[in-house]
Amino acid sequence: MTGTPAPFTADDYTARMRRAARAAGDAGLDGVLIAPGPDLVWLTGYRPPETERLTLLVLRPGEDPALVVPALEAPDAAKAAPMLALRDWTDGTDPYQAAADLLGRAGRSGGAGRFGVSDNTWAMHLLGLQNRLSDTAYVSLTEALPMLRAVKDAAELERLAAAGAAADAAYEEILKVRFAGRRETEVAVDLAGLLRRFGHSQVDFTIVASGPNGANPHHEAGDRVIERGDMVVLDFGGLKHGYGSDTSRTVHVGEPDAEERRVHDIVRAAQEEGFRAVRPGAACQDVDRAARAVITEAGYGAYFIHRTGHGIGVTTHEPPYMVEGEERPLVPGMCFSVEPGIYLPGRFGVRVEDIVTVTEDGGRRLNTTARDMAIVE
Repeated sequence: MTGTPAPFTADDYTARMRRAARAAGDAGLDGVLIAPGPDLVWLTGYRPPETERLTLLVLRPGEDPALVVPALEAPDAAKAAPMLALRDWTDGTDPYQAAADLLGRAGRSGGAGRFGVSDNTWAMHLLGLQNRLSDTAYVSLTEALPMLRAVKDAAELERLAAAGAAADAAYEEILKVRFAGRRETEVAVDLAGLLRRFGHSQVDFTIVASGPNGANPHHEAGDRVIERGDMVVLDFGGLKHGYGSDTSRTVHVGEPDAEERRVHDIVRAAQEEGFRAVRPGAACQDVDRAARAVITEAGYGAYFIHRTGHGIGVTTHEPPYMVEGEERPLVPGMCFSVEPGIYLPGRFGVRVEDIVTVTEDGGRRLNTTARDMAIVE
């Protein structure tokens, strides 16, 4: 994709909200409640400030969507999401009563009903609703509707592909910089700058984990000076056109020894097997099992200490998850990482990660840079 994609329209958002309300009804819920955050942006295109003032989207099957919003923010909400009916409230009045008026109609089993709530809803707001509607029940949206954002349409896939291509371009450029003698933080700054150069509006993380730090999967770049002979795990991503990138490659400063090559080859083979397991109808856990089997058979099973993958979209971590016990089937349009790793405490780590989307007959990588170990200076 070149240039800036056409923005999503009011009709696009209306269709998403209808689908969410319908899914809520199918799940036995009386509706869903969405606080400011990624779910609200995905459903409405509105990104309000996340403050102590209550903003809450209310979706109920068969009813028009409504947004409870502070009066001082109502003009911005009306402009950003004209398809919504606004229920504004002013400072000094009770915002939870305004929300309760929308929720208090009898639910399926009497009382106010049972609602899915977006995971990042502030506890004070949920408790405020409970105080007004004591017979209302709530459940996490990830628990109740885990696949709400999981299957991407063509426009979303286009954005994810563009984000992946930008991350790939950043990786190709970072291979040209000097690693030896520089701090991890310096290389991380280079990576962040490259992501922005190639179109990212937001950089979420730039992991640069050298030598023994590579054995920590979520190491944050620090003041360690990278040395010749170090293995270095690079894991970086953010948002471009509102959709995420996330890729990992492991490089070596100078020539690696035989064990380092072997471990990298095992992880690369595991990543390939995980990718080959991607196909419609396969269970999410099948991807994890395929990658993990390679590492276990090579004798490093105890050193693969995390799931094989996570979903990605308007956030870099969301359902579905490629992990043992997740039996949900893969369907075309799902997007997630395949990122096995081996982490040897006190020595080094290796991770190789691509974002993959499920197609009608298998899977397609959204990251296409070489997965061989790159040698850097």
